[in-house]
Amino acid sequence: MIEKKLKQILKSEDNLIRILDNLKEGIIAHDLNRRIFFFNREAERITGFSRDEILNRDCHEAFGEPFCGERCLFKNHHGFVPDSAEYPLSIITKDGETRNVEMSVSKMEDDSGQILGVVACLRDVTDIIRFRLRTAELTGFANIIGHDRKMLQVFQQIRDLAGYDYPVHVSGETGTGKELVAEAIHAGSRRSGAPFVPINCGALPEGLIESELFGHVKGAFTGAIRDKKGRFELADGGTVLLDEVAELSKEMQVKLLRFLQTGKFEKLGGEKTVSVNVRIISATNSDLKQDVADKKFREDLYYRLNVIPIHLPPLRERKNDIPLLVAHFLKQLEKDGGGHPIGISTNALSLMMDYAWPGNVRQLQNVLQYAVVKSRDNQIHVADLPMEIVELHYQKKSSGGGPLPEKNRRGPLRKLDLDSVAFALEKTDNNKAKAARLLGVGRATLYRFLNQYPVAAPDAVKNA
Repeated sequence: MIEKKLKQILKSEDNLIRILDNLKEGIIAHDLNRRIFFFNREAERITGFSRDEILNRDCHEAFGEPFCGERCLFKNHHGFVPDSAEYPLSIITKDGETRNVEMSVSKMEDDSGQILGVVACLRDVTDIIRFRLRTAELTGFANIIGHDRKMLQVFQQIRDLAGYDYPVHVSGETGTGKELVAEAIHAGSRRSGAPFVPINCGALPEGLIESELFGHVKGAFTGAIRDKKGRFELADGGTVLLDEVAELSKEMQVKLLRFLQTGKFEKLGGEKTVSVNVRIISATNSDLKQDVADKKFREDLYYRLNVIPIHLPPLRERKNDIPLLVAHFLKQLEKDGGGHPIGISTNALSLMMDYAWPGNVRQLQNVLQYAVVKSRDNQIHVADLPMEIVELHYQKKSSGGGPLPEKNRRGPLRKLDLDSVAFALEKTDNNKAKAARLLGVGRATLYRFLNQYPVAAPDAVKNA
């Protein structure tokens, strides 16, 4: 009896609207012609638009643009509708505020299976992200691992950029994750459903870079056997990352500047003008402003690219992030190795915290891959780390356990001991010259020690 009454209640349109209006998720539903026929109270709060402004209107016209940006399934009407789709989305409210939502889209069908439209559920996570940034609770953002104050500032910048299409320039040393930041900016923007196309300007041969960027027509040069789209054309509607942009020649800088000013270009060997709509993110590990001062980079192009600057700090300036990064990479390596847990000793982690990491996060990842291969018990020890890091272990030991000043890092050891000598010889396959360098002493000092304490390495003493 109760179940029958409930079914009758749900059949009432007024009751159904009342129920949906009390949900904590925004609900938007439209038909195959993008005509919105339902818009609940939470959707009003999230978007800033009232029902009267939205109902019975084309979704694109009501919001002034595709609500889902490049992810819109109905950009050209009657789009392909999957059973369901979920993705993060940044929206611009009626008042111009950027809000972060988690979108879930499902198709609506009648009893015969005919698709009638879609229903979208919006969960507003703006305040959650804002609170975590303010209280420093975040340990990562958009696949970028970090908890340091400098990284939280980068996360905030990425989030602030979500609603805007301005050019961004990302600077930072090699291996700091500039491409990850560019991907995060793209993923958080309204272009996220369109291509993200990275271009390494330093890796492209001078003779081919124009063709790679702008494309060419058949017969433009020897070997051009067909028309080819360039990277900018392939990225239409999306984002292009110009990595190592400082490596572009002066000639290509002029052509890039013209494209940034007009959004138009001609393919190599072609006469037809091509127009595309792309967002430009540039990146470099050099000081682009200094390159301008040195007349290596055009000043007008610099100001076109450097509208929103983001600087990534080197790993040595955010060492508290090292344990987070180690845990993250070890989790990845566990999956690659069949799911066996991989640990790291306190001494090994401490040594990694003290290292300067000239190659930054990329070097850290490579070191862990090396150490996992070397380890024999699914536990990374000091002995499993590369020699340049292990050397630091003995230099610290010689200074009483504390870190050595940089200028003294390669100074002589005050005292050799059996364990360190035996370990150094094992690491260098009994090569005494390399072992002496690893220990920070002269070769003669090592020979004297081996003659005095032959038990440290009997084979090495025989060959001394």
